[in-house]
Amino acid sequence: MNKSIIFFDIDGTLIDEKTHIIPDSAKKAIRLARKNGHLAFINTGRTLCQIKNLKKEIDFDGFICGCGTYIEYNNETLYHKCLGIDFTKKLIKSLKKYKLDAALESIDGVYYDYLYNIKHKEVLNIIEAHKHEGTYEDLTWDSHNLNVDKLVLFITEYSNFEGFFQEFKDTLDFIKRADDFYELAPKGCSKATGIEFIINHLNIDFENTFGIGDSTNDLTMLQYVKNSIAMGNSNPQLFEYVNYITTDLLNDGIYSALAHYNLI
Repeated sequence: MNKSIIFFDIDGTLIDEKTHIIPDSAKKAIRLARKNGHLAFINTGRTLCQIKNLKKEIDFDGFICGCGTYIEYNNETLYHKCLGIDFTKKLIKSLKKYKLDAALESIDGVYYDYLYNIKHKEVLNIIEAHKHEGTYEDLTWDSHNLNVDKLVLFITEYSNFEGFFQEFKDTLDFIKRADDFYELAPKGCSKATGIEFIINHLNIDFENTFGIGDSTNDLTMLQYVKNSIAMGNSNPQLFEYVNYITTDLLNDGIYSALAHYNLI
């Protein structure tokens, strides 16, 4: 059997966003795929500090985190790109200027404005989810020498998104997740560049690449791999770009997808 490499998104793909549960069938499928000699990688918008619990629950061969800003294989860091201390300071100043809510993400932590300044309820929901996972550390934008990898931002009725976009459009990629929600990563970093890096590093045949996702920030991954899979519960925008649509996450979607491609 030729060795394949499978890239999994997390939220909405492996973990149900309402219950925060990983189905047992998904854990079993990943375990069987690795037993069959295939490589299993996380490929997520989350930064490294936000996958601690997942690492404890399932064994993976490697991790692509922060939209391609961090790559790890066999517990060894192969690549890490930060925005830099000065750029992060500029970013925070502009977020305040244009009245945007945001979560700034590094490999070490997730940083928020003070709670009394946050206007968008989804930011508060993210904080609650991090508390549930045990990854919330009450870190703020005033942290010393803050140097982040990426961010997510939220638009409120008070925001001037266009002003912020014009200022950073040449240095950051803006991934639209919803009308009021964007994910931003450094130009040149994406889930696709992470895949390209690791398959070249490991000399994996492109024909044996698989990607499984559910949201618009998975598009670069799904458009890059040879075999693209959308969860049944995906944003419908993905369906025209993939080779196969599996069942919902909670209806054994991961297991069904790997079985469909004879990986298990």
